[in-house]
Order: sequence, then structure tokens, then C-alpha cells
Amino acid sequence: MGDFANALHTHFNWTSRAAVVFYDLRQDDRPHYFLTEGIFFNLDREMNVTIEARPYTDETDYKELIAFMQENGRIIYICGPLRTFLSIMKLFQSEIHDPENYAIFYLDVFAESLTDGKPWQQPNFDLPNPIEVFKSVFVITYHPPDNPEYRDFQRKLHTRAQRDFGVLLEPSLMDYIAGSFYDGFLLYAMALEETLAEGGAQNDGINITMRMQNRRFWGVTGLVTIDDKNARNIDVDLWTMTNQETGEFGVVAYFNGSTKEIIWSQTEKIHWPSGGPPLDNPPCVFSTDDPSCNDGQLPVLGIVAVGSGLALIIFGISSFLIYRKLKLEKELAGMLWRIRWEDLQFESPNKYHKRAGSRLTLSQRGSSYGSLITAHGKYQLFAKTGYFKGNLVAIKHVNKKRIELTRQVLMELKHMRDVQFNHLTRFIGACIDPPNICIVTEYCPRGSLQDILENESINLDWMFRYSLINDIVKGMNYLHNSYFGCHGNLKSSNCVVDSRFVLKITDYGLASFRSSCENDDSHALYAKKLWTAPELLIYDRHPPQGTQKGDVYSFGIILQEIALRNGPFYVEGMDLSPKEIIQKVRNGQKPYFRP
Repeated sequence: MGDFANALHTHFNWTSRAAVVFYDLRQDDRPHYFLTEGIFFNLDREMNVTIEARPYTDETDYKELIAFMQENGRIIYICGPLRTFLSIMKLFQSEIHDPENYAIFYLDVFAESLTDGKPWQQPNFDLPNPIEVFKSVFVITYHPPDNPEYRDFQRKLHTRAQRDFGVLLEPSLMDYIAGSFYDGFLLYAMALEETLAEGGAQNDGINITMRMQNRRFWGVTGLVTIDDKNARNIDVDLWTMTNQETGEFGVVAYFNGSTKEIIWSQTEKIHWPSGGPPLDNPPCVFSTDDPSCNDGQLPVLGIVAVGSGLALIIFGISSFLIYRKLKLEKELAGMLWRIRWEDLQFESPNKYHKRAGSRLTLSQRGSSYGSLITAHGKYQLFAKTGYFKGNLVAIKHVNKKRIELTRQVLMELKHMRDVQFNHLTRFIGACIDPPNICIVTEYCPRGSLQDILENESINLDWMFRYSLINDIVKGMNYLHNSYFGCHGNLKSSNCVVDSRFVLKITDYGLASFRSSCENDDSHALYAKKLWTAPELLIYDRHPPQGTQKGDVYSFGIILQEIALRNGPFYVEGMDLSPKEIIQKVRNGQKPYFRP
């Protein structure tokens, strides 16, 4: 069908616009969709025609279909059951006042509408003055084969149907499908025979399929040609109203699928209602940019009205933009995120001191890999806690002497405060009073994911593990589509779990607050890099904001941690220090060193 549409549009110089309307339940084998698919893609990709498609069902308001046709084209292809096509045409007659400017092509490949040569004359269908509106209608059908082999096949088909199944078949284009099915078996048999003759196997689908491509042979339906995509080139007939008095339709053209040519009838002609083919892109209909579309100059009042309207619109947009700008500047200047050190309350070290927050046991490599690592006996302190406005919060100290509040930093702090997502820890504020520079976030009492994985007393079934993984994916998806773009420091110790066992990602954003205080050759520094992507390890200090691809690599390391519970970058049968692991990954020698 696509090749026929190409030839048709080329012949009538329809090179700009078209529209397709097709019946589609999305529950069956979608025959109407697949019939129009070739038309849509061929006109779009090969002819560069602007083409729009609109599916419909029995529940569709057909007025919407008529509006779609009006707004998108004058060359319309409709494919659906005959009853729906007639309903569309009935509404078309009442809603469209210039039907002569349209060309409607109805895809009725089995010619159901042409039983008596008058598609508008159907039982239980009443259309006032149908001949007038159907002058703009064309019907596309399969071209029935007329070779002796097909007639013999048709006779045998009907005989077998009545003898074996008790079904009396009337001659119709449905027989063409049976013949095509028969020819398909012939094609397969030829390709299989050639494959076996050359020593191939009967289950070698690729070889057999390739032998079917670009073939020609004579079947019961006549000359069968297959293209390079293993699709059969089909022949079709084009019908239209050839008798303007009786409204009877006749064949005006035949399309040869093998040669891609339209053969026009020498006896039957197209009687265009407007005297010639309609324009597919009439001036001043779909585009009014052309100055000639204006019949004349606007009257003074019209100019004043248009000018006033434009002025109001411009004023409104400008006011809105200025308001947003002032609001943003007010928020930045207000520094609603700022927390004074005096507002943070800590328990008495003598009476209430305890190592609050997430405690990380030493891993098999002798070090924990949290963001805030401070050796403390057998355990290491991950996060300090305190109270802010009566609520328990996590406090992360920043190893910097001062924070310079540039506009970029202020914007980042504003966006941090705006984050409200269930799988990201809530940013409460920051203290920038030297030397007590810190970040205050939501406190999650269950500790970090690394805590949970290293705690052998906690039984993690796979449903719970899947839940944790899903929470990480949701959090990272939000980050990657947000102002921040990526995390840059994703690791299991930066995944914390709240009291409801919901995993939340922390330590995101605020790249300007990040700082490394370890010696370049320290054990802890290499331990923290076990989640870092190889392409970032080439930097002595990789960009603090990280990359999205780097986050994906870090997520892969966490997945292994969750699956095996053997710590990050576990390699079976090898006991390497973090420094040795990082050096192997950084070297990039093949085979690449991975867990």
C-alpha cells in the first residue's frame, strides 16, 4: 500500500500534507492499522509528506475525526469496517461545506463496499444526496488475479470447502488471501529445497529467509515478487464514481506492485467535483504566513484591538517573568536554608553521650567507606546527630575553613531546599559559621545500607533486597532528571534507611561543600574510591559533581554488595587492599578488572 500511495501522490503532485484515519481496537490482530502502516511510513519517510494519523473505535466521537481531517489534510485515507466508514461520511456531509476540495481514499481491500458497485447504497444506511458527497471518494481494493491457474485454484478451493467443511463459498477477493497463502508455502518450499541442496539444515531459519528475499516466481495468483524485506509487492485497483448520474463506481487505475507503476484506464476517467485534483496544501488553510492570505488591510479599530491585545500579552508575560525573577532573588537573598550554630542542640557528653547515628563495622579489608569516617575503636562513627527545633537531625561536618556564597552556591542551596522526594533525604539547612561548617539533613534511624548488609544478625530475604534496589533506582532517576543531574558520590554508606525501612539517598548536591581531607595515599581515601567509575579514577581528585554514567557504575557496585553481602568490590579468591584494587581498575589493562 505504501508504494501505491507514493505513486499516487507523485502523479497528482500531492507532496505536502495528508492524513490517515484507521479503526483500531488494540485487542485483535489490528488489520486496519497494518493496512495503513505502509502508507503512513512511506509518505513520511520517502516522500517527506507531513502526515498525521488518528485511530478510532466504536466509542469515538466522530465529530473529533471530522475536525482532525479538517485540521490536518485534504488528502484523507480511511481504513475501517464499512459501517464506520459510512457513519464518518454521513457526518462529513453535514460538517464539511467544501467536499470538492477533499480526496477521500477508503481502503476496502476485499471490495465489501462494491457488491453492487455503489458503496453509498448499503442496507440500514440513509444518506441525503449521497451521490454528491461520494464524488470525492475513492475505494482501494486488491487487484483480482485473472490467470487460468488462479481460476482453477479458486474452483478447487470452493469445491474442497463445500465437500470437506460443508461451507458454500461465493467468489470474492477473500479467495486472493487463500491463494497468497498457498504461494507463501511455495516460496518457503523453494527456499528450503535450495538450502538442503547446498548442505544446509531445515531449521536454518536465517539461511532460508535470506533465500526468500528479492525473488520472483509464478504462483497461483500470478507473478509473485518479494522485496528485500521479505514483503510481497501487491497489485491494487483504484475505484471511483465513473457514472455521475447513477453514482456507480468503476476501476479507473490499476497499480502494478512489481513495477511500481499506475496504469490508468483508457475508458474510465476520474470526474473531479472541482474540475481537477484538489490541492493537498491549499493556500491560507494550514499556514497563513503568506502575506497574500490577508484579503486587505485591517481596519483601524482592528489594528488598535490587535495592538492592544499584543501589548497586554507582552505586559502580562513580562510582569510574570519579572515577578519570578524578583521572587527568586528574594529567596536567594533570604537564605532560608541558613542555620545558626547556636540553633543546633547536642546532648551532654558526660550524661547522654553516645555514638548516635550509623555505626559501620570494619569490613574484611579493615576499613569502612562512609562519607564521614572517624576511627573509634572497633566501630567507626558515620554521622553525628543533634536537635534542630526539637527534631533529631543528621549533621555532616564539612572540612572547609569557609564557604564562599557565590550565586551558583546560593542556587544550589535553594534547589536543595526545594527537593521533596520520598527516596532522597530531606535537606533541612546548612551552617556556614566557621569553624562549624556543616550540612543538616533528615535523620534515618535504621542506619546506612552498608550497616544493614554488614550486620549478619539481620536476615535479608530477596523481596526486601529487591525493595531496597527499587528505592535506589527511584531516587537516582529523580536526581538524574533534576537540577543536580547526578550524584557523584553514590555508595552503600550514602544510602540510609528510615524507620519505615524506606531507603533514601543522601549526600547528593552541594558539590562546593565537598572536600577531601585524607592524604593522597591513605587507606581511607582508596577505600572510598571503590565505588568510583574507572573513567573518573584517572583524576587525582575527580569532579565532585560526578557524571550520570559514573553513578550507574557505582550502582552496579552496590548491586553486588546487596547480592553477596561481602562488601564492595568483592573478588572471589583474592584478598586485595583498596589501594591495590584501585590501581588495577585505574590501569585499564585488558581484561578489565571488575568485581
